[in-house]
Amino acid sequence: MYSVRGALSRIYAAAPRSLLFSSYLGQQGEEKLLQVACSAARRRWCGSSGVRPAARNNSWESRPLRSIGTSTRGQQENGTFYEFRTYIIQPRKVADFLKLTNDNIHLRTAHSELIGYWSVEIGCLNEVFHVWKYDSYKHRSAVREALANDKDWQQNYISKMLPMLRDQTSEIVYMVPWAELNQSPKKGIYELVSYQMVPGGPVVWGKAFQKAVSAHSHVGYCALIGVFHSEFGHLNKVHSLWWHEDADQRAAGRRRAHEDVRVVAAVRDSATYLVSQTNKLLRPTPYSPLK
Repeated sequence: MYSVRGALSRIYAAAPRSLLFSSYLGQQGEEKLLQVACSAARRRWCGSSGVRPAARNNSWESRPLRSIGTSTRGQQENGTFYEFRTYIIQPRKVADFLKLTNDNIHLRTAHSELIGYWSVEIGCLNEVFHVWKYDSYKHRSAVREALANDKDWQQNYISKMLPMLRDQTSEIVYMVPWAELNQSPKKGIYELVSYQMVPGGPVVWGKAFQKAVSAHSHVGYCALIGVFHSEFGHLNKVHSLWWHEDADQRAAGRRRAHEDVRVVAAVRDSATYLVSQTNKLLRPTPYSPLK
């Protein structure tokens, strides 16, 4: 079910911009705005007859949508998924934790593939974020069992690492069908942007979100590493992972994006379905495959 705020946002988005930018409205003005917005939205969706027309097979709008996170398209066909792990470390133990992990990560990567391992530079401090790839849930279960029985891993790492932690979270995500997992062009920093979308799933907001991500990518100030849709954890959540040469290059690129009409239009449409948004700046560790 849609939220009232989301529904009103979509109604107001259909109103003439001359009304939206008037210097004052007042109660009568607001009522008039709502009437006009509803009328415009009705014309947009139903036409002058008031009846929504059948889908047009010759229009790009009627083509099959490669929506984010659908269970019948690319993300689940081969069973591959990714696990996002986030650890919050005791402030005085961060350096010890990173060294311990650096010395023993080979014991962990012997069991499954590590995609990337980062420390959070800006965001929640004293935090590390890592991504692991699995072929299936059976594969993950087998890996977890093997790790539990790996005496070197348990004695040399787990027993020493756990007392350093304050919190752990795990999230299962799939790569969206229209994105690929890419390598970074060269060494740099990363940005993980997380979007909480309205309930209803990608059939509601998938197309608009794809356009917004693609618009940012086409500006060229950053490289898209991957786009992921949550399966376990906070549902209706999407993550985009970006590479930047450095933080200053990101800032300059953001300024260009804000002046690009294609980006502004795509983001405005996607924001209609957005509940909240967070981001964090990530610095790759020496043992991260993504540098």
